[in-house]
Amino acid sequence: MEIAFTKLQGNGNDFILIDEFEQEAIPEEMKGGFAAIYCDRRFGIGADGVLFLQASETADVRMRLLQPDESEADMCGNGIRCLAKYAYDAGYVKESCSVETGAGIVSVTMGYAEDEFTATITMPEPKFERSGIPATGNGEYKEEIRGFTVYAANTGVPHAVVFVKEIGAVDIAVVGPAIRNHPSFPEGANVNFVEEAGDGTLRIRTFERGVEDETFSCGTGATASAAVAHHLGKTGDAVRVETKGGPLVIRISEAVTMEGPAETVFGGVILF
Repeated sequence: MEIAFTKLQGNGNDFILIDEFEQEAIPEEMKGGFAAIYCDRRFGIGADGVLFLQASETADVRMRLLQPDESEADMCGNGIRCLAKYAYDAGYVKESCSVETGAGIVSVTMGYAEDEFTATITMPEPKFERSGIPATGNGEYKEEIRGFTVYAANTGVPHAVVFVKEIGAVDIAVVGPAIRNHPSFPEGANVNFVEEAGDGTLRIRTFERGVEDETFSCGTGATASAAVAHHLGKTGDAVRVETKGGPLVIRISEAVTMEGPAETVFGGVILF
């Protein structure tokens, strides 16, 4: 048995993509285990998650993301750019399309400029809450955890946003899991440590739920961080977010958009 795959990355947030647009490649009950095996960077292909591109009854295509811990995430900003690139290159979609996700249908515009692929995603509306628990009267939720002021925002998946003086000074391997697993976040949360760099720029490092490690970039985390910073008056409507894997541009108006690149790394075949 052979299963074709494509490896893609968006700002260093990397994914294995399985094309199920025309037919199922991995049985439903095996998808989580497949992600756990093949995301392993020592014994598998290596990735932050497995994207399944499927047909949709309500949108042009459907995206599902299975993570290394076998959980399924409702939304992934970098992942949706990678999926959009593959779908565009395969001829499944045009320069603009709709993508069904667990967090709802999102719109994508995309294309190439000088051989570089860029996509702009209309993100789910940020909600300043944790696991459905509404924000306080001033429109935000925050709590002191492990000596840090932690803000909550949901941009398709739950996030914790922590502003620090210097992101390089934070021991993310210790503090990240402590906040990610704190009782304040019943479903867990991605944890974003954010440094204000001036001129509307944020620097960010993210400990990602499901990966259970720091990733090079998190699109929903960049969006959540920009939304919280904007809500607190720290930035304007256009926010440049610098991740370890490169910059993203978040624009906040009637809709919130995220703009960034995606690249195909290589393709291959898994033999069973």
